[in-house]
Amino acid sequence: MTASPDAARDALVERLFEGVLGMIDVHAVYMCDRLGVYAALAGGGASEEEVAATTGTDRRYLRELLEQQAVSGLIEVDDAAKPAEERRYRLPDGHAEVLLDGDSPNYMTAFARMMVGIARPLPRVLEAFRSGEGVPYTAFDADFLDGQGEMNRVQFVNSLASEWMPGLPDVHERLTVGGRVADVGCGVGYSTIALARAYPKAEVDGLDLDAASIERARANAEREGVDVGFEARDAADPGLSGRYDLVTCFEAVHDMARPVEALRAMRGLLAEDGVVLIGDERVADRFTAPGDEVERVMYGFSILHCLAVGREEQPSAETGTAMRTDTLRGYAADAGFTGFEVLPIENDFWRFYRLED
Repeated sequence: MTASPDAARDALVERLFEGVLGMIDVHAVYMCDRLGVYAALAGGGASEEEVAATTGTDRRYLRELLEQQAVSGLIEVDDAAKPAEERRYRLPDGHAEVLLDGDSPNYMTAFARMMVGIARPLPRVLEAFRSGEGVPYTAFDADFLDGQGEMNRVQFVNSLASEWMPGLPDVHERLTVGGRVADVGCGVGYSTIALARAYPKAEVDGLDLDAASIERARANAEREGVDVGFEARDAADPGLSGRYDLVTCFEAVHDMARPVEALRAMRGLLAEDGVVLIGDERVADRFTAPGDEVERVMYGFSILHCLAVGREEQPSAETGTAMRTDTLRGYAADAGFTGFEVLPIENDFWRFYRLED
């Protein structure tokens, strides 16, 4: 039965108000993370004075933030009736994993950082909607780069070696004893680092066109003690030497202005019997409305970032985030691949493809 106009109106008002509360939560989590508030509370709780001393923040501002977090249920207060300076605050059981544990699949703080960063260039994205032009990737600042990288890192740390690579058993066996891997569109390097850890006897290279991302990738590899070669260059660069047993590309093809040319370049890097592994968005195979939560978040990324970035360079395929299986299959065929397989790897957000000659 179709809802009455009044009921539909009220439901939309409620939904958008919940969205406002969610936006406030995301921005407040970003503030607490960047200021070090959650880390200061992680040891079992602290007073306003103790948190201020640990974080180097102004007590009046901090008091408002602590109260906001307690009102929102993100932290707990021992006794709300006490004077402000006597209250003690703590992280509820289970919240530390979500807010502080960057290795946990439940980690969400990086998502908050990414969403704050993705919104900053919104005026420029709006202008692109009017002009039809693109927005350069460099318009998105460190919060977006690092937030996206850390969110993806959670998947690489928890799933790449244990779930994804076993889906390519022949490649997995080959790389266990050596071989070469090229990680194309490596971003800030966490996928490349995870590949190097999974296959310590293999030579692993990370390639990305964005110099700022490569700079971060090198710093991340040094911090994590992993020996990886990172280069800010195009996969189609004729100066690239040698051939690779595996070429990977995670969450990047849908952003590319010329995906067919990029896939053709990846194909050109392959050794005999080499394989390309693509991990990209797990959107529905056809447009439906309304869509589920995954479809909603993917279209959100597309209107805020991916489509505009993909249109910056012309001519452009203008793919957008909602790259469906048949779209990638067409790109792969045009690039010269004769083998195209959707791998049976379970993941809530990504679908995996094996491409080969």
